Amino acid sequence: MGQTLEAIAINYQSETYRDAYSRINAIVIEGEAEAYSNYLQLGELLPDFKEDFTKLAKMEDRHKKGFTACAKNLNVTPDMDFAHVFFAELHGNFQKAFALGDIVTCLLIQSLIIECFAIAAYNIYIPVADPFARKITEGVVKDEYMHLNFGEDWLQSHFDDSKITLEQANRQNLPIVWKMLNQVESDAKVLGMEKEALIEDFMIQYGESLDKIGFTTRDIMKMSAMGLVVA
Repeated sequence: MGQTLEAIAINYQSETYRDAYSRINAIVIEGEAEAYSNYLQLGELLPDFKEDFTKLAKMEDRHKKGFTACAKNLNVTPDMDFAHVFFAELHGNFQKAFALGDIVTCLLIQSLIIECFAIAAYNIYIPVADPFARKITEGVVKDEYMHLNFGEDWLQSHFDDSKITLEQANRQNLPIVWKMLNQVESDAKVLGMEKEALIEDFMIQYGESLDKIGFTTRDIMKMSAMGLVVA
């Protein structure tokens, strides 16, 4: 894939770019680290799938190493303190659900929200990434679709029992995504990523996942509207 006009116009070595990149890259690294630990914990909740979750966790750990290399390539130190705060709410909600043995909420947070968030961000980032990061990200996004599919399949096969919990978990966690997007809007723009494009891609991915699981179009519209008040 050749460079886009937007990518050609970006100065990857400018102080402005590298400053914004320190936070966006840290978020990506932290997101992969969260996914790694979340999948290992899901393996505890669903021991029959422990081997599958361990494989997914190992893939996320490889992604983390890849994105760490992207920062080194630009001589940037990721702002991990910022990233830990950025993920704090979703992390806390996952841990609360895990402590309660709430598999459905854990899957919604990790296998739907975080994976759809990652896929959207990577899809929008790839055309404007530096050549090294583009190659890494293109490989990662293929894996993320696989992770998304695993969560969709389990929730689809348990849809009748999970529907109410999914709606409640969506109501609690989707607004957090909009707050997260608002927090990084200016940094993302410096990297060539528009907030509107991120929202659109996320909503497409998330809506398609809810559809595959078994929700009606009406349900999806209602669930997707949660949190738009803070967008």
